[in-house]
Amino acid sequence: MANIRVLLADDHPLAREGLRNLLNKAIEIEVVGEANNGTEALEMVDSLRPDVLVLDMEMPGLSGVEVAQHLKSNSSAVQVLALSAHNDKEYIMGLLANGAAGYLIKEEMVQTIVEAVRGVARGEQGWLSRQVSAQISNWTQEQQNTSLTPREMEVLEQVVKGKTNQEIGLALGISEKTVEKHLVNVFSKLSVSSRVEAAVYAVREGLV
Repeated sequence: MANIRVLLADDHPLAREGLRNLLNKAIEIEVVGEANNGTEALEMVDSLRPDVLVLDMEMPGLSGVEVAQHLKSNSSAVQVLALSAHNDKEYIMGLLANGAAGYLIKEEMVQTIVEAVRGVARGEQGWLSRQVSAQISNWTQEQQNTSLTPREMEVLEQVVKGKTNQEIGLALGISEKTVEKHLVNVFSKLSVSSRVEAAVYAVREGLV
């Protein structure tokens, strides 16, 4: 069986060295290249055609998420495994949304990293650190808790347009008092305290 060809992308030489030594000691895994930044990572994916890209999140130039976006848009066959010191929502969800097969924290056990590389090379998805998996579960629960009803969404859309309660009532064919009740629910679910905050949240999160 051919070795799993791995490309490392991390701007910290010591981190790359440690990871290279770890993976090269593993059976059927071979580190074929090392990239110091996001742009270099993309160039080396094209030239070396690795099976797996072990990708750091914060690098000079292109971030890990941007690298994953480029690879996805170009329909690259490489499997992306994030190995990061960061567990921010922006990084995790950004990577997974752009086709990454897994997201591990650098504190992970040595054998877990090796098995993850082997797993994603086989086409397996969902290699997540327990910490990352728990966070995703929490975020999903939070999203469910903040789900607005169709009517509340309609009220929020009118708020974003700058309409008053009276104008919203006329537009939706409901009383001003009913509008107020819907707004109370919207504010509570979005954890905001004003119309402006609700509008900003709606636009930022792409609700409208």
